[in-house]
Amino acid sequence: MNETNVLRDSPVYVVGIGLHRYQRRSDTTYVELGLTAARSALSDAGITWPDVEAAYTGTALLGMGSSRIMLSRLGATGIPMTQVENASASGSSSVAQACLEVASGRSDVVLALGVDKPRGGLGAAPSQAGIENLESGAVVPFTHFALLASEYMHLHGVTAEQVAKVALKNHRNGASNQYAQRQKVRTLDEILAEPISGAMTRLQCCPVGEGAAAVVVASEDGIRRLHLDRSRAVRIAASVTRTEGLYDAGVGIDAALTAETGSAAFDQAGLEPSDIDVLEVHDAFAIEELLYAEALGLCSPGEAASLIESGEFDLGGRCALSPSGGLLAMGHPIGPTGTGQVVEVTRQLRGEAGSRQHPGAQIGLTHMVGIGAVCVVHLLVSD
Repeated sequence: MNETNVLRDSPVYVVGIGLHRYQRRSDTTYVELGLTAARSALSDAGITWPDVEAAYTGTALLGMGSSRIMLSRLGATGIPMTQVENASASGSSSVAQACLEVASGRSDVVLALGVDKPRGGLGAAPSQAGIENLESGAVVPFTHFALLASEYMHLHGVTAEQVAKVALKNHRNGASNQYAQRQKVRTLDEILAEPISGAMTRLQCCPVGEGAAAVVVASEDGIRRLHLDRSRAVRIAASVTRTEGLYDAGVGIDAALTAETGSAAFDQAGLEPSDIDVLEVHDAFAIEELLYAEALGLCSPGEAASLIESGEFDLGGRCALSPSGGLLAMGHPIGPTGTGQVVEVTRQLRGEAGSRQHPGAQIGLTHMVGIGAVCVVHLLVSD
């Protein structure tokens, strides 16, 4: 059995979703964050903890041994628990592992959880690899993406104001999201204020805080056996994870990797980019949303900025891009982020997103990249 066929032959469904609001670092323990999301997902699915047969926890910052001490508060059922670390894609990877657990037939009902709290620095392993880096840490992330923004603007005749309209849209979406870290509509002048590096400003960079997100996935047998509400189950049509290959000089690694991963996911699901109604991408910096929308095939290179400006990627437009507010407004607590994207897309495909609902949403995509580099893409379908 290969990855291309596994979700077709053994369908996997999201049956429960839950979140703890993303927020600035607080005195709230990670246990409380995680349990809030997990309990919400169990309640949403209409099941109890003993119904869950395995759990995967995506976390990048907590350290070893975080799962059992947290989830045992729900009951000591003895189920297998696995921690998943994949940088910013940790939560996405926990969902991917839960999908494979169910599709393989080993379990019928699995919890995929993402939870994190910042502990002072990201503690990224590449800095300890003993391999010299030509820039030696001189180019911090926001400068790296400011340089990418400068290149994009130069190549495609795009203005700084057009790039900033990514953040304008996402802050507007986040203002209607009760779980978002940033819940305030911003003006373009506010977005363009407080420059950090080049044209990159503070509000075009995501906040890194704390939070949790949880997804319950189930097989068709699990849905029948537990008498779950089939009308609210959202099918995961594709789950693809890839790491970077070798690229020509000057090629943007994250965008190239996104294009490869997205193409594999569309092939796996038998879908096209034009089929997508809603999508959540890794917009840690405003320029990333433009690069990844193009890499995923939503439009041609250089077109994304004008499409955002015209409202094509707004709620109610051709497709809704970052309806949650994206990382820019929803926030990026690392471990939960990818899981939270699946929560948002599921909510949209169920028609339960309230004032943020994109009309007629039936097919959605989630996308995360992480240092390494790794990329995870999921395609979800409302059958």
